[in-house]
Amino acid sequence: MHAYRTDTCGALRASDVGRAVRLSGWVHRKRDHGGLMFIDLRDHYGVTQLVLSPTTPGFAAAERTRAESVIRVDGEVVARTPETVNPSLPTGEIEIRVTALEVLSEAAELPVPVFGEPDYPEELRLKYRYLDLRRETLHRSIVLRSQVIASLRRRMIEQGFTEFQTPILTASSPEGARDYLVPSRLYPGQFYALPQAPQQFKQLLMVSGFDRYFQIAPCFRDEAARADRSPGEFYQLDMEMSFVTQQDVFDVIEPVMRGVFEEFGQGKRATVGPFPHIPFREAVRKYGSDKPDLRNPIEMAEVSEHFRGGGFGVFARILENAKAEIWAIPAPGGGSRAFCDRMNDWAKGEDQPGLAYIFWREGEDAGAGPVAKNLGPERTEALRAQLDLRAGDAVFFAAGEPDAFYRFAGLARTKVGTDLGLVDEDQFKFCWIVDFPMYEWNEDDKKIDFSHNPFSMPQGEMSALDSQDPLDILAYQYDIVCNGVELSSGAIRNHKPEIMLKAFEVAGYPASEVEARFGGMLNAFRYGAPPHGGIAPGVDRIVMLLAGAASIREVIAFPLNQQAQDLMMQAPAPVSDAQLKELHIHVAAPIKG
Repeated sequence: MHAYRTDTCGALRASDVGRAVRLSGWVHRKRDHGGLMFIDLRDHYGVTQLVLSPTTPGFAAAERTRAESVIRVDGEVVARTPETVNPSLPTGEIEIRVTALEVLSEAAELPVPVFGEPDYPEELRLKYRYLDLRRETLHRSIVLRSQVIASLRRRMIEQGFTEFQTPILTASSPEGARDYLVPSRLYPGQFYALPQAPQQFKQLLMVSGFDRYFQIAPCFRDEAARADRSPGEFYQLDMEMSFVTQQDVFDVIEPVMRGVFEEFGQGKRATVGPFPHIPFREAVRKYGSDKPDLRNPIEMAEVSEHFRGGGFGVFARILENAKAEIWAIPAPGGGSRAFCDRMNDWAKGEDQPGLAYIFWREGEDAGAGPVAKNLGPERTEALRAQLDLRAGDAVFFAAGEPDAFYRFAGLARTKVGTDLGLVDEDQFKFCWIVDFPMYEWNEDDKKIDFSHNPFSMPQGEMSALDSQDPLDILAYQYDIVCNGVELSSGAIRNHKPEIMLKAFEVAGYPASEVEARFGGMLNAFRYGAPPHGGIAPGVDRIVMLLAGAASIREVIAFPLNQQAQDLMMQAPAPVSDAQLKELHIHVAAPIKG
């Protein structure tokens, strides 16, 4: 017999009754039932119930053993009586009548429990992550992550992609976040950077003639944490293709995404391709976001003309500003003063003055509320007709310059859809956001800046850069969005050196600086570069959606906390003076103030 086990704790079934077996695992739970002791023994594969009597060898040791101790047992598989069958366990029809027990590793008193799903502070859970990972939900999510990565890899290989590994130690480049810098011992005062993404290397692979590249790529960014973004490091399905248009990238990645979400979505529907294409500016106006949750059917609309020149005085005065607009947020089924008042209170909690509204009561044709009273019946009816609203519905309004209020309007749309139960939770709804602006106005620096990826090809190429207002130039850039979560950004790349230099010049970068920062890639393009493009869906976010997790840290085995600290390994941490000396580094105290 094997030294530790003949079977796992998730393997035994009724067909194994009568077998002599050996199991090893963790003591998940103990119960004393009038002289008989029951132990749920857990390993990676499942849970099996053990039964011990006071005459069982090792019974006294079992009584003393704390939860999460590791034990080995020998015993016989027996059938449970009908009334004790546990249908929620795959092993629920059997139990092990123990004949011998040995404690392999005694557990100390636990700082956090493993049994059940207790709501303990995240900082405590991260400090004892190895215990937290034993909990069923988290353990299952980490296994799911492995399965998803294997599926992504298989699907990419089936489409003719070759997996490559790109460098971890590389040069610093401006890609939207702060770099993690690594000092060089051999070259005092010089630094490597950990890659924010394999962007330049994957483009260079296309220049090298490899045609279809992918990798499950680690990326490193020194940025703040969010629920859907982990500080420090994350992983993405990085891919690039040669001789492709934007649509070719879509045609490759859609079946990969749909297939993975169908495979692991536990019966939830996934969008059948082709995924909808929504221009960036349209997404902002309809949904108040460039990552809309399309499970929510609400679409916003501009209704400025109904308020222009009179009626509701507050909005009429706002519209005297040529840049101002009035947007409507329909609320099907929200036609009660109680709901409208709740939304108004919510808006005040979002640091807004309130949320104007009109609602239509069941059995009444006229709109109700202060806005309708001041706007008048004709304009109110025209507004209702434009929005196709009925008795029992309501509409809320956002007013001012859209750049200032569209995010709040998007939050209000989400709040209305969620509170009225309009969001279809039983699906994964994908879309492409396309036609991103190439540039944006940087208010802090008072200059034109890149809005997305500086290596993207502008629509119209050199002609657009020479003749158009930079803020009107669109790029071949695209995001894939699922259920309100941005899974990835991608682009058709700017593979022509003269266009790249011009694109950076528009953003205020002289040719000398571009050559210094990106000379390796620019020089490669000068020796013949194919048109190419790609995308990089985030593995962590994919798994987070599939696991139904509220935080990305619930699908990463050993994440940093929100302050970018590893509480378990106590990193970051000081290093010795000898190490600093070897790297020619002197640590200066932080400048106060």
